Amino acid sequence: MRLSLCMIVKDEAELLPNCLASVQGLVDEMVVLDTGSTDQTVAIAKAHGAEVYESKWPNDFAIARNQALQYVQGEWVLVLDADEVLVPAMIPLLQSAIQNPNLLLINLLRQEIGANQSPYSLISRLFRRHPEIYFARPYHELVDDSVARLIKREPNWQIGEFTQVAILHTGYQAEAIAQRRKAARARTLLEDCLAKQPQDAYVCSKLGALYLYQAEQERGIALLEQGLATQPSEPQVQFELHYHLGIGYSQAAQPERAARHYQTATQQPVPEILKLAAYNNWGNLLKDQGDLAGAKQHYQRSLAIDPSFAPGHYNLGITLKGLGDYLGAIAAYQSALALQPDYAEAHQNLGVVLLKLGKVAESLAAFRQAIFDLDQSNPSEANRLRQGLKEMGLPL
Repeated sequence: MRLSLCMIVKDEAELLPNCLASVQGLVDEMVVLDTGSTDQTVAIAKAHGAEVYESKWPNDFAIARNQALQYVQGEWVLVLDADEVLVPAMIPLLQSAIQNPNLLLINLLRQEIGANQSPYSLISRLFRRHPEIYFARPYHELVDDSVARLIKREPNWQIGEFTQVAILHTGYQAEAIAQRRKAARARTLLEDCLAKQPQDAYVCSKLGALYLYQAEQERGIALLEQGLATQPSEPQVQFELHYHLGIGYSQAAQPERAARHYQTATQQPVPEILKLAAYNNWGNLLKDQGDLAGAKQHYQRSLAIDPSFAPGHYNLGITLKGLGDYLGAIAAYQSALALQPDYAEAHQNLGVVLLKLGKVAESLAAFRQAIFDLDQSNPSEANRLRQGLKEMGLPL
């Protein structure tokens, strides 16, 4: 089975080399559709052996993806963006999977590096090249609808799934969003799509979540409820609607409704790793209400799903501290810091607990590290911490 990489790009000179390097040894050809780059993107793609084609940007991601698919020659297609890289350990697994004659599509788990919410997503980016498989929707485009129609007519086809992280994605980091103005572009395209398809629960989910991100709570909640009212059959769409309604009602200071939606989200038949953020947010909700035992249970559930989830360890530490388990809190903070050494809040709270136990020298060391990290990310908070320690008579 020949496997083709298929990409659309524009001005991706900084990110493209790592993306293309990550698929070396896996793909048999690289097809890159450039939509108007003014930097070295085209030259970089060609230098890595890609076949590069050019097209005017159609203001629709699905149209651009489908244009790129026209040039693909392999029996299988892997779709990546320039801000994504393939995890090397997955290469032999993917090579083996595409030999299965019954598989039509394989969903891949993607880790959203730097995302405050939803650190994992399941995406349909590896599929058999078939004339009836194509992308739809102008933003958050996907092939799932065409795949579902094909399987309905030819039920012998199967969909596979990997629950190990296959793709690392940096595109949702705050700096990347600001630099590329992704949120503004997404909003325009999704609103146009919603105007044409107001009953599309998937679009309601994506746009509703974006409204919440942009602090438009009422609008976001209304759209998410609108999507839920269509009674979508897809478990992942159901999950996202309930999950984001949990966020929306938390923002709107309606904790009981938020908790119900988080609970319903965790009951959906989707991979457990996708539920991690729902359990963590549910724990935050209970912690803020003073239910520390309940919060502890949900944080532990999130860490059982993914022990490498640094915020889960940090939140567990906060809860254990509130329950008076200082040694447990220290261990939780240290676990968070082992995973994320520049976690300023973990250093700061570790300093607080160590001080409570009378370990002044160790406490001051933790506070110094917290200030150092905050100086890089939040100078005003670093100064506030300095002043607070000074007022307590703790010299740094």
